[in-house]
Amino acid sequence: MTDLLDEFGRPTWLDFSVIATRLLFAALLGAAIGFEREWRNRPAGLRTHVLVCVAAATFAVLAIEIVHAPVFDREGIRTDPLRLVEAVTAGVAFLAAGTIVLTRGQVHGLTTGAGMWLAGAVGLACGLGLWQIAAFCTGLVVAVLSLLQVLTRKLELVKETQEPAARDRQDDT
Repeated sequence: MTDLLDEFGRPTWLDFSVIATRLLFAALLGAAIGFEREWRNRPAGLRTHVLVCVAAATFAVLAIEIVHAPVFDREGIRTDPLRLVEAVTAGVAFLAAGTIVLTRGQVHGLTTGAGMWLAGAVGLACGLGLWQIAAFCTGLVVAVLSLLQVLTRKLELVKETQEPAARDRQDDT
């Protein structure tokens, strides 16, 4: 019984409060990206982006712990934490690709898929303790998505007002 309790009380290389903070920060930043998608009524929204971001952060924390785990501190056992970044990137890209749909010659879900891929990167940054990169990236992306949405709507309004005039000119010929 003591062995079982020791197994669940095993110390981590990172202080658990640091791990918890990194995961909570990933959830917060994933929510910021996901909220924008949810607000726009897109297929992958708040919950999906939070899950992707926290999962990536968890994988990053696990990579740090694995590199420092005594069980892997033997000759002949090699660990490469960069493989984790590649694996998370490929896994999230696979999920993101599933949100992209071609319907009647139009592509839908591309921005949502890219947002999920980005949430994975933000999660990795949080999990690795690169707070500034994660926060700046999230702020930048939310700002870009919001500003471009406003710009797109204004361009659509301009296009709508120009189309009747173009049709009138065609009718005159």
